[in-house]
Amino acid sequence: MTTSVRGGQLARLLGQWHSLPGRHRSPDYAALAGAIRGLLTDSRLPLGVRLPAERELAEALGISRTTVTAAYRSLRETGHLTSRRGAGSWTTLPNGHRVASSGLWTPDDDMDMIDLGVAASAAPVELVPAARAAAEDLPRFLGSAGYHPTGLMELREAVAAGYTARGVPTSPEQILITSGTQHALDLVLRLSVPAGATVLVESPTYPNALAALSARRARINTHGLDAAAAGWDGEMLLGALRQTRPRLAYVIPEFQNPTGHLMPADLRERLVAAAHATGTELVVDESFVDLPLDGTPVPPPVAVFDRHSRVVSIGGMSKAYWGGLRIGWVRASAPLVQRLAALRVGVDMASPVLEQLVACHLLRDAETIVAARRAELSSRRDALVAALGEYLPEWRFTVPAGGVMLWAELDGPISSALARAAEDVGVRLAPGPRFGLDGTLERFIRLPFALPADDLREAVRRIASVRHDLDRAARPAWRTPAVIA
Repeated sequence: MTTSVRGGQLARLLGQWHSLPGRHRSPDYAALAGAIRGLLTDSRLPLGVRLPAERELAEALGISRTTVTAAYRSLRETGHLTSRRGAGSWTTLPNGHRVASSGLWTPDDDMDMIDLGVAASAAPVELVPAARAAAEDLPRFLGSAGYHPTGLMELREAVAAGYTARGVPTSPEQILITSGTQHALDLVLRLSVPAGATVLVESPTYPNALAALSARRARINTHGLDAAAAGWDGEMLLGALRQTRPRLAYVIPEFQNPTGHLMPADLRERLVAAAHATGTELVVDESFVDLPLDGTPVPPPVAVFDRHSRVVSIGGMSKAYWGGLRIGWVRASAPLVQRLAALRVGVDMASPVLEQLVACHLLRDAETIVAARRAELSSRRDALVAALGEYLPEWRFTVPAGGVMLWAELDGPISSALARAAEDVGVRLAPGPRFGLDGTLERFIRLPFALPADDLREAVRRIASVRHDLDRAARPAWRTPAVIA
C-alpha cells in the first residue's frame, strides 16, 4: 500500500524552505524543489510516498499553485518524482537508484585501524571474575543435556526482575533468553513476518534490522526521523501506521540507533494505541535503555502502555556490558514466548549455559557495572563533541542524552566518499546510507563514542585531514565492507 503525506505535514517538514542558504539566488519553484530533494536525500521524506496535490500544498505553504506545479515539474525532470495522470505523484530517486540492505561482513582485523563502525564498548573489568564464578557454578548443570530453549530459569528471573523494577510487572515465563538482541529480533520476525508482509521501520535505523527484514522478504516502509529536536514526528509516525497497517513495526525508543533520540512518554502511549487499532505487532528494541547520561530521566517502557499484548520488547547485554557476551532476550506474553521457544529449537536449540551463568553474575553487580559504563561514556561523548568543535565546526549534531553515538549532519552529501577516504588514514566509519533503505542519508554519518577519548580525538583529526581533499580525490578502488553494529 502506498503511503501519502498531506499538505500540512509536508509544510512542517519543509520548515523555512524559503530562507534556506542560496534562496535569494533561486526562483520560488526552484527553492521549493530543492528543499523537497533535500528531504529525500536526508531520508526525512521516504521514497514511494505520494505527495499532496498541487493545490493542497500551495494552500499549506501560502504560495501560488503555479509555483508548486513548476516545483513538481522540476522534481520530475531530475528524477525525484514520478507522476501519473489522475493518480498522483510519488517520490523516487534518479535512474531508479536503490541500495539494498544486504547484511554485514567481517573484515580482517587491523590493529592500526580506529574502528568507528561498531557502537559498542570493551568488556568491563568485572567480566573475568564473573566468568570464573560461572565456571564454578557449571558442574550443577552438567548432569543434563544442557538444552534450555527458553533459557536458564535463574537468568530469566533476573531479566524479569529488571522489567518489574522499571514498572512493567513481568514473570520469568514472559522471558526468552536468546543469543544476543539480533537473534531475538530474528526469532520474532521468523514467527510474525511471512514473506511479503508489510513492516514499518524508522529511517534511519539499525542496519542489521534492515538486513533481517530483507531476509524475511518483508515489504519495508519507513518513517523518517528528523536529525534535530525530538526526532519523531508523532503525527507522521502514527499516520504511517494507520495508512500502511503493517503486520509489524520496529522502533528503538531509547537513544535511537543511529540518531541518539529519546522517544517521549506521550508518543509511546499513542504509538501503542495506534498499533492496537491497526493490528500491528510492535517490536521495541531496548538495546540502549541502560545508558542514559548526565542523569537524563528515561520515560516508562513502551510495554507499560500495552493492554492487548501488542508489544514485544527485545534487549540484551551487548551495549551496557560486552558485545562478546552473546546474551539477549525477548519479553512478551507467556504463550508467545512458548511459541518462540518452539521455533528456536529448529534454529539454534538453545543459548550456551556457561554464557548465561556469566550473565547472571554480571546482572547481580549491575548497579556498579552500569554506573561505571555511564560515567565512561559521558566523558568520551564530551571528548568527541569537543574534537568535532575544534576540527570540524561546520558539522551539525544534537548532543545525545544517552546511548553510545551521535548522528552528525555533514557539510555536503559526502558520507560514503568520506568513509572511503577515512579508511586510507586508518579510520573506519559507518556512512549514512548504511542506516537507510534507498541510498539516501549521504549528508549524515554515525559517530560512536565507545572508544577511549584519545582515540576519538585522533580519529576526528584524521577525518578532518581528508575531508577537504574529497573533491580532488581519485576514483576509489573496491574495498572490503566493514562491520557496523
